[in-house]
Formats: sequence, C-alpha cells, structure tokens
Amino acid sequence: MTFAQRIAAALSIAVIGALFALGPRAVAHQALKVHISVDMEGVGGVVTGEQLGPAGFEYGRFREFMTREALAAVDAARRAGATEIIVADSHGNGQNLLIEQFPADIRVIRSWPRRLGMMAGIDDTVDAAIFIGYHAGTNNPSGVRAHTFSSATLTRVALNGTNVTEGSWNAAIAGHFGVPVVMMSGDDAAIAEVRKAVGNIEAAETKRSLGFHSASTLTPQASATLIGERVTSAMGRFAAFQPLKVQTPITVDVSFKNYMPAEILAYLPVFERTDSHSIRFRAKDMVEASAIMSFLGDYRPDITP
Repeated sequence: MTFAQRIAAALSIAVIGALFALGPRAVAHQALKVHISVDMEGVGGVVTGEQLGPAGFEYGRFREFMTREALAAVDAARRAGATEIIVADSHGNGQNLLIEQFPADIRVIRSWPRRLGMMAGIDDTVDAAIFIGYHAGTNNPSGVRAHTFSSATLTRVALNGTNVTEGSWNAAIAGHFGVPVVMMSGDDAAIAEVRKAVGNIEAAETKRSLGFHSASTLTPQASATLIGERVTSAMGRFAAFQPLKVQTPITVDVSFKNYMPAEILAYLPVFERTDSHSIRFRAKDMVEASAIMSFLGDYRPDITP
C-alpha cells in the first residue's frame, strides 16, 4: 500500500468512526429531524395568568413572544443542519403560536386531545428533542407558575416512585423512541429539574424565579437570542446526549387536589387507590402511560361533538 493509500484508508476509518459516535441514525441517513415542544410559562417575561390565556390583558403580546422564542429554536436548528422540524404547541388550549410566522416547511401541531400530549408528533425517526418555555413541577417550592400538567387538579405525578415534571415526563416519552433531549429553555428552577433527570443538556435561562408569580427576567429579544445560541451549541455536540430510558413496566402515581377523582377512578380495576387523594396504575411503556394520563386529563362526560 502506498503512502497516499494509507492516508486515504486512515481518513475513511476516521469518518466511519465519527459517524458511529453520532449514533446509528447518522450512519443510516444524513437527514436531521427535530421535535420542538413549546410551553408558555417558561417564556421570558411570563409571571402570572395575565400573560397565559385569552382572558389575560397581556396574552396577545406574549403569544408573539412565545412565537419568537419558538422561531429562534427553529432558525438555529435549521442553521445547524436540521432538515425537518415539528413544532408542538403545548400550552393551554394548544392554539397559541402564531403559525403564519413559521417557515412554510415547518409542521405545527395544535390543540387537544392528541396522543403523546406535549410530545405529539415524535417517533423513532426524530433525532433530537427541544423544550421551549418549560416550567418547574408542582412539588417544587420554587419556579414561576410551577405545576405538573394541571395546576387546577393535580398535586403529584411520579414515574416508578420518582416525582416528575412535565419536562422529565416528556423526556421519558422521547426516550421511549430513542430520542435525546438536547436543549431546553425556562426559568432556573425548571432547568435544574430537567437536568437532574436527563443530564447536562444545553439550556437558556429566560428568567430567575423570585416566587410563584414573580421573576427577574430577560427581555423578549434577549431570551430569543439566548435560545438561538443554546440550540446552536446543542446541535454542535449532538453526540453528547443520551435518551432518558425508564424501566418498564412503568408504575405511575397521581395525586389530586380533591377526593372524588381518586374515589371514582378506583372503581376501575386498572387503578389502585393508594390514599384519599391518590391513585396508581401500571403501563407497559411510556406510550401507554401517556395515553392513560391523557384520558385522565381530557375525558369529560359531556364532551362534544
């Protein structure tokens, strides 16, 4: 073998090794598919319900700010090589993002009910998950608007005995499909919780919690800029992140603010009542667990049409 041939062979081995370091998806194809789940409580500037729903006097402006933060993640992911991006509007009524502002090739998932909840649209063809505007969980004494799934009805959700936030629950759904969470944005409390579950992912701290309804916050432009920078960093070290894998079968514990939900659900054999306000169920995997949780949150006897 000539010197030139040896150099060529060495380069080929290095390239193949680098691809395998990125994982089997990188070897299989060059396309890069990203799922972005967007909540609102963690958006820069959000502190009370006045920013979070149609009845709030600032909601219209904060839909714009929420959209800008999502677009910052989209733009950075595309610059980093993403070829397909799914954006899931995952706050409130699921109809918050100003969809006309997104590029024509972006798919936006809107409204409820939907399978996989805040992670609707994810599957095993996705390469990376990003969380924008996320908040802390209901058991956290810190965190702006801290809650887990429903601030009105739930006081605890646990996976296999460990309390979870929306962020760690959604990371487990992504992990079911072999997808790592690579970046998130939100307040300092939310970021600390998700990092505890999934490791040292990239994060954009849009504000620091001063209480349930107060924060020291970045401006909307500064938040969007920081999000873009952190997404760029995350995509640059894509191989460093691992999916969150939950041991199966899964045990889920749910505690309610009121007595009656636990009492009535315990009529069904799938649910065990563990105390006056709590039930437990078991699921074969995160997809099944998510379906049951979606039923608990969405079903009403008077649902129409």
